[in-house]
Amino acid sequence: MGCMTERRTASQIITDEATSWPGVEAGIGSRGEYGFTLGRRALGHLHGDHVAHFGFPKPVWEELYAAGRITYHPVFPDKKGWAARRIESDEDVRDVIAMLRLNYDRAVEKHGEPVAG
Repeated sequence: MGCMTERRTASQIITDEATSWPGVEAGIGSRGEYGFTLGRRALGHLHGDHVAHFGFPKPVWEELYAAGRITYHPVFPDKKGWAARRIESDEDVRDVIAMLRLNYDRAVEKHGEPVAG
């Protein structure tokens, strides 16, 4: 009998990776989003397996937007800094992880490594 493997969802893959970084916690937020935090700092959040939302400094946002990696956040449609990324492919999953990591690395650079509890 052959071995069956279960395909993990986009949110499972993203969560497994992001929560493997020191200090990152994940959980359901007040608006039903599934968020990733480092201490009190938000790294980004997911809405199911379909979209990720982030906040970036304007220069970083502009670079990501120019590269076609993000679009405007639907709640802030004209505000640079708030971003959305559709999740439709394995490439999208990898890029969402990369953008969460970008925010993680920025937080660690600014505030230092997380202290073990």
